[in-house]
Amino acid sequence: MIKRTINPTLPAEPREDPEWIRLDESAEVEITSEAPEHPIEAALVPGDQRGWQASLPGPQTIRLVFPAPRPVKQVRIVIEERERERTQQFVLRAASSPGGAWRELTRQQFNFSPGGATREQEDYTLNLPAVATLELTIVPDISGGDARASLQQLRMA
Repeated sequence: MIKRTINPTLPAEPREDPEWIRLDESAEVEITSEAPEHPIEAALVPGDQRGWQASLPGPQTIRLVFPAPRPVKQVRIVIEERERERTQQFVLRAASSPGGAWRELTRQQFNFSPGGATREQEDYTLNLPAVATLELTIVPDISGGDARASLQQLRMA
């Protein structure tokens, strides 16, 4: 038998968060609905722990419109669900010019279970040279029902 001793793999250095864009100061926000106690700012402004929640059940759209196209290198989406079991889907799209064609960046499904998985965090490295509009569409329960979409964080760098 041939045997070698190797050095153990060291854990990766923890990644630092990038410098997030202040979305509350640099974009107009269009939304399909919001609960008064969970406004969209609560998901866009760092430090606010309330998060956004729709006031109506069913699919919801959050659209960030920038005054001028800007580069986007990373997007973070965090969604939490602690109360009900459901399968959620979201679609992230971008347009490089105002009123321009949409490009689908990602489509993701996640199963929430109060006794298990209650948090979904997705970090996407995109390296887009120009984004005029970013759109997040959330289907809170792909089987229908009265689930309300929520969003704990939406960050862009």
